[in-house]
Order: sequence, then structure tokens, then C-alpha cells
Amino acid sequence: MLAASTEHQDLTHDAVDAAVQIARRPMVSAIVAVRNEERHIESVVHSLLQQDVPAFDLELIIVDGDSCDATRVIVSRVASTDSRVKLIINKHRKTPYAFNLGLDNARGEYVCILGAHTVYAKNYIAVCLDELKRSGAAGCSGRERVCASGEGLQARLVAWALAHPFGTSTGSMRTRGAGFADSVPYPVFLKSVLIEAGGYDTQLHRNQDNDICQKIRSRGHTLYITDKTSCEYFVSPDLLSLSRYAFRTGFWNFISLKVNPASMAPRHFVPAVFAAAALVSLLTFGLSFSATGNARLLLRGSLLLLAVAYGIASLAVACHMAFRQRSVHALLLPFSFVILHLSYGVGTLTAMVRNARPPVSEMS
Repeated sequence: MLAASTEHQDLTHDAVDAAVQIARRPMVSAIVAVRNEERHIESVVHSLLQQDVPAFDLELIIVDGDSCDATRVIVSRVASTDSRVKLIINKHRKTPYAFNLGLDNARGEYVCILGAHTVYAKNYIAVCLDELKRSGAAGCSGRERVCASGEGLQARLVAWALAHPFGTSTGSMRTRGAGFADSVPYPVFLKSVLIEAGGYDTQLHRNQDNDICQKIRSRGHTLYITDKTSCEYFVSPDLLSLSRYAFRTGFWNFISLKVNPASMAPRHFVPAVFAAAALVSLLTFGLSFSATGNARLLLRGSLLLLAVAYGIASLAVACHMAFRQRSVHALLLPFSFVILHLSYGVGTLTAMVRNARPPVSEMS
């Protein structure tokens, strides 16, 4: 009889312990900023709802930038069938406002800042949360793997260019390996750390991730990238889109430098130096037609030297990629690199010439 009573007590204690563990499960609030994403939003939402949640609860906050397509209708339909999904409207339409609205409405002690053009491994959030706790970091992300938006040649050239250190530098989130980092793509953060840093700066329509990560690190926290999980980011589908993307990014780099100089690294301005050198070389080449003898050779030499040096470096990378990808099409990569670097650099130079300033706005 005593043994039966003891066994009953053990079962009761086990039930209580299980209940306590359930009650202690932390919540992660996944925040996704979207606008006019009717083609992809349903699959993105469903894929995130299928994330493994072994030791935490998950809520999904979709912040819609006042879409003029069916995005809001689709999310509302999914939310009506799954209480974990919440839809918020961002009348400002800009990304930092979306993240701040997500933070304001997040119930979790952890928040995950995600994108709509990315596919996440099923264990992405779970692994990032575990690695965050293990490393003692304030934010943790998996590796970002660059993928082509389709099977076309241009899409593959764009993806190859953005995935290689020659295209985006060895310090880029797309090319660096695991370990402590200056910034993290698609991270899980301690919500309290983001609040402590003041949230996302609404002046920065781009580079708001660099800015918030620098502010977090300046407060003594660390950021970590793990190679135990990853996500796939789908980049621009053609070279024209790449050029537009690179120009806007370069333009906002100068604005970001003015807003928070510490958030930008020298590597962010290497394309501007390259573009400036190319423009000066073209100018001197034009002047060479009115010169004679050694002066003509000297004026033309700078453009020749720049073209040869850049051509050799980019062709060497293209040959390496052609071998690695087993595709002769990768030999066309120098065209992608020059479009990427010149567009990026010209964007920065344009902002400098205009003395571009952040738009007048209030912190949300």
C-alpha cells in the first residue's frame, strides 16, 4: 500500500514538473515585413508555421506595408484559421517602421526578424535560439545562402556575383563563416536588447540592420552566426534589377554614414573608390585625344591599368566559379561584377554629390 502511495506521489510530481516545463516555455515572436507579396506570402507564412518548436512557442507577426494587392486578404485568411498569426498594417510602408510595429506587438521574450524572399530550414529558429543561449549572444542567425530567382542565365549570374567575396567582400553576411560577427542576417534577438537599443532607426530605409547591430554591440552585447542551420535568400532575377539594387544600397550607405558612422565599415565604400577611379580614368582618356607623345600615353595609361587589373581579377574569379559550378556560363561573371560594383559605387558618389540626407521622420 505504501509502495502504491509512493508511486502515486512520483507520478503526481512528474505531472507537476511537466506542467511547470510547459508553463516555462519561452515565446519567440517572428516578425516579417511585407508589401505587395501576393505571389509568395501564403507559402512564406505556411513555411514559418511549420518551423520546429521543441522548446518554445511561436507567434508570427506579419507587418504589411499597406499593400495594394491581395497580400492583406491572404494573410487575414490564414490568420482566421491559425491563432498564431497576427496581421498589422504599416501605413508608413518603410521597413524600420514595420520592425518597430512588430516589436510593439510582440509577446515573446525573443523576436526573430525575417524576410519574405527567404526560405528557412525547418529548424532555423530552434537552432538559432539554442545557439544564442549557448554562445551568450544577444542575437544569433544561421548562414545566409544566396540562391538564383529562377533558372535563367542572368539570375544565376546575379546569384554567383553576390555569393562570392569578390562581389560583396569577405566581411559580408553572405560570404563569412560561423562565429561572432558585426551584424547578423535574419536573427533571433533578445527582445529586451532591441528595446534597450531604441528600436530601429526610421530614418534608415536601408541599412537599418547594420545600425541596430552596431548599437547592440556598443552596449557590450555580442552577435553570433551559426553554421548549424541556414536560410536561402533569393536575389534579383536579372542584371538590370541587380544594378538598381546596387545603386540604392550604395546611395543609402552614404546616408547611413551620416546618421551612424560607426555602423559602416571601410568595405562599404570600396565600390565608390572603384567608381571614382573609373570616372577619372575615363576623363583622362578623353583628354588624351588632345595630347601628344608621352602625355597621351600617360593619360590613357590609367584607364588601361585599371581595366587590366580589374579584368584579370574578375576573370580569375570567373574561372574558379566555372570550375566549381561546372558551368561555362560562369565565365560571364566579369560583366555581373562590373555592373554590381559600378552601380553600387555610383550610388554612393551620387549621394555624396547631392549631400544626401535622411528623410525627415519621427522614431516610431
